[in-house]
Amino acid sequence: MRTEVHPFTKVPQVTAVFWAIKILATTLGETAGDAVTMTLGLGYLVGSIVFGSLLVLLVAWQVRARRFHPALYWATVVASTTAGTTLADFATRSIGIGYAGGSLLLLALVLASLAACCAATGTISIDPVHEPRSEVFYWITITLSQTLGTALGDWLADDGGLGYLGAAALFGGALLILVILYRTTAMSRTILFWLAFILTRPLGATVGDFLDKPLDHGGLDFSRPLASVVLAGAMVFMIVLLPQPAGRRAAH
Repeated sequence: MRTEVHPFTKVPQVTAVFWAIKILATTLGETAGDAVTMTLGLGYLVGSIVFGSLLVLLVAWQVRARRFHPALYWATVVASTTAGTTLADFATRSIGIGYAGGSLLLLALVLASLAACCAATGTISIDPVHEPRSEVFYWITITLSQTLGTALGDWLADDGGLGYLGAAALFGGALLILVILYRTTAMSRTILFWLAFILTRPLGATVGDFLDKPLDHGGLDFSRPLASVVLAGAMVFMIVLLPQPAGRRAAH
């Protein structure tokens, strides 16, 4: 009996709309995570447990789904980036390993996740993200990259002395370089995807911090809950009004 081959993945096509929503999601993850841990005063550990539990539930739902659902996919991304915010803050601040140590540790974990995915499935491409094993590796790597992005953004903005806008400009410039490489070279699209996915997280983290941190810390001191609601509304607007077709598997 022949095994059914799914022509579509359970993730969206990687387009400009995808990256715009991804940046909104990462910024929302920063403001929403800070709203729970700081504004509500629940702390990093409780925040990590709350958002980590939500992430596990959404990933399980995503894996059980038979096809791509934009609302479910992006809700899972938001859960991963919010959990990444609280986990990174818990590791770097509560445990005290610091931004540099946290960034290096998380980078090693991201690389280890990609290596394990390659060993188990034969690829790190998002092309086979319709099979449960590939999906689990996909979401593990995404969550680790979101956590890395928070620590890396804080490292350069705070310890690196760049400030939130300076760090955001640095990460934005790095993403622009990736766009140029995509347009002008034959560099692996899979590698470019994961590099861009990782770099959009600290960009969103530094923009989120710029929006909600106090004035004397270089931020605009906006209300974290209000900023989160506005960002969530912008995401919903884009998801509803802009087409998000499922990715199509490459022909072999």
